[in-house]
Amino acid sequence: MANSLPDVIAAALRVLDRYGLEFCSMRRVAAELDVQPSALYHHVPNKQTLLALMADEIVRHVDGDDPRALCHCLREAMLAIRDGAEVVATASAFRLGVSDVQKRLADLVGDDAARTLLLYVFGHTQSTQTHRQASVVGAIDEDPDLDPSFDRGLSLILAGLGR
Repeated sequence: MANSLPDVIAAALRVLDRYGLEFCSMRRVAAELDVQPSALYHHVPNKQTLLALMADEIVRHVDGDDPRALCHCLREAMLAIRDGAEVVATASAFRLGVSDVQKRLADLVGDDAARTLLLYVFGHTQSTQTHRQASVVGAIDEDPDLDPSFDRGLSLILAGLGR
């Protein structure tokens, strides 16, 4: 049975979650689907496109009717998968995906504020993921105050926007 594009994206996300972005190669994704790497190119022209599709899938259910809720939902979506923040931030930086989240946020707070909020959410979430991964392998102690600091920083930004 032939794989579909959603199958390829799902396999890529499983590989990402298992091995992290550094080891999420087209070869591993193909192995996850039990196909040759060349078979993936029937669905995506390159890894950058696959990363954009992965980012879009990670944020697919992100929703919120105010900036705080949207930012928290985005953070939770990225935290749900290993290196999710790095994938989404990279896709956004290269304008490869996640534009719908940015547009919804911009509709709420304006373009510049939306970009500022996204950069904050991406950065803090990447930091949290890095910290959690280091803690799991015993490289550092777990920091229970890391998550509350996200909301404090978000509050500062939103206060500056008059929200």
